[in-house]
Amino acid sequence: MTSGLTLDFAVERLPLAKPFRISGHVFTESEVVVVTLSDGTHSGRGEAAGVYYLGDDVAAMTAAIARVRDAVAGGITREALQALLPAGGARNAIDCALWELEARRSGIAVHELAGLPAPRPLRTTFTLGADDPDVMAAGAVGYAQARALKLKLTGDLALDIARVDAVRAARPECWIGVDANQGFAIGELDALVAALVAADVKLLEQPLARGREADLDGYRCPIPIAADESVLTLADVDGLAGRFDVVNIKLDKCGGLTEGLAMAHRARALGLGVMVGNMVSSSLAMAPAFIVGQLCDIVDLDGPIFLAADRTPSIEYRDGDAWCGEAIWGRG
Repeated sequence: MTSGLTLDFAVERLPLAKPFRISGHVFTESEVVVVTLSDGTHSGRGEAAGVYYLGDDVAAMTAAIARVRDAVAGGITREALQALLPAGGARNAIDCALWELEARRSGIAVHELAGLPAPRPLRTTFTLGADDPDVMAAGAVGYAQARALKLKLTGDLALDIARVDAVRAARPECWIGVDANQGFAIGELDALVAALVAADVKLLEQPLARGREADLDGYRCPIPIAADESVLTLADVDGLAGRFDVVNIKLDKCGGLTEGLAMAHRARALGLGVMVGNMVSSSLAMAPAFIVGQLCDIVDLDGPIFLAADRTPSIEYRDGDAWCGEAIWGRG
């Protein structure tokens, strides 16, 4: 139980180095909410970007945090927070702040509090926003250290295939996955998948719209299919079996590290692969996701590379791997 706390929160605008395009959206900045919990001696922080396609924006997050401010300050456990707030950015920010506060109070590292071994560097994907094929190929070459690439697609079948082929030609040695961002219908998948197999693509993420999961019943895909928008919380995980192969966990979707860890363990129990992803955020948001990443097969923690400026200290990217030290978030 954490009692006698103060809860402060602030909205920050994180400009992107250049516009970032996915299916149906172009982003030029990331708005985040940063929560700070303090007992007067120790403090804990959490950053959330929310979930744009659910209307979970800064206004919604700050309103939710304001509603529960007194309840949190009066004393709350992470378990009680699960019932106090629904999944989403507001709960994520508070939950991560509670984890860091406990680590600093106890002197015990977050991974130990979570029952995990000492963290290791994680091979991360580097994401290429949807663009002209030659631009994406140049971007792939520009990610010289990358050992894994994730390509954003838009649902334009011919153009998307050209994008994949251009990147594969530019980086024949890289692991490649594609994120369709709900851009396709079931009838288009055979043609898309055939092209992906030919290009040695290893993952197809969220090809169909959220709500169309049943369309995958009976569909046999030679490439693992990952659920992103189709899996928000722990309650969604059981329904993925037989339709998806991989669960993409994002702390903004599920509402924090507490639920993210529970999702990873449940997915493993069901025989599903586990992936950790991120909204475009700073290293303060990557660090709790890095803890989840210790349980994952696929890691996508490249959000800070899209920012014009990250926080200091920041996540380290080296030889295709990501590393978050405790100076960024945690015991300190």
